[in-house]
Amino acid sequence: MATVVEHDKRKQEILEKSLDVFMDEGYEDVTFQKIADRCGITRTTLYIYFKNKREIFLWSIKQLLSALEEKLIAIATDTSISTEQVLKDIMGFILDKCVENKKLFSVLLPYLVQLQKSGINTEERVRRRTIRLQHIMNCAIIRGIRSGEFRKVNIKASYEMLYGLIESAIFKIAVLNQNNVSDIYSAAELAIEGLKIK
Repeated sequence: MATVVEHDKRKQEILEKSLDVFMDEGYEDVTFQKIADRCGITRTTLYIYFKNKREIFLWSIKQLLSALEEKLIAIATDTSISTEQVLKDIMGFILDKCVENKKLFSVLLPYLVQLQKSGINTEERVRRRTIRLQHIMNCAIIRGIRSGEFRKVNIKASYEMLYGLIESAIFKIAVLNQNNVSDIYSAAELAIEGLKIK
């Protein structure tokens, strides 16, 4: 009797395990064979699901971001807490995930530098991946304004201020090799306090 393979489930497993390979080895040193070995499958089987390691890497990142987005939406739509707390929880969650995924940033940074050297607009790539985050945070800011909890502020500028703190945390983690971003947490709380009606 033939073995039934759940292709979607297998693809998810490949993506999860391959992300670990990228974090352990670094993007440049990962090969199809290393991914196949970690997944317990042959390279030929791996080719059934993906064309190349770049596709696997991008899908792995997309899968990770989708899982994070689900949690962010749950936080943002929680009407039992104030909008101020929603934004603080969103920022706290993101900063926690940045610290937890330090090894991922050590892979992403060289990957983005490589793309930039080949003439690809990395800013556009990053913005495409963070557009949903922008929408979630903008909705929270709008909610705060409508409820009278926040001042009438420039929504885009408010988002950019908070997003800038996230970028700062990533820089400290990935480039400066720091694990402590407590100053960024404090700055985020201060920025959110500044949105409130006094």
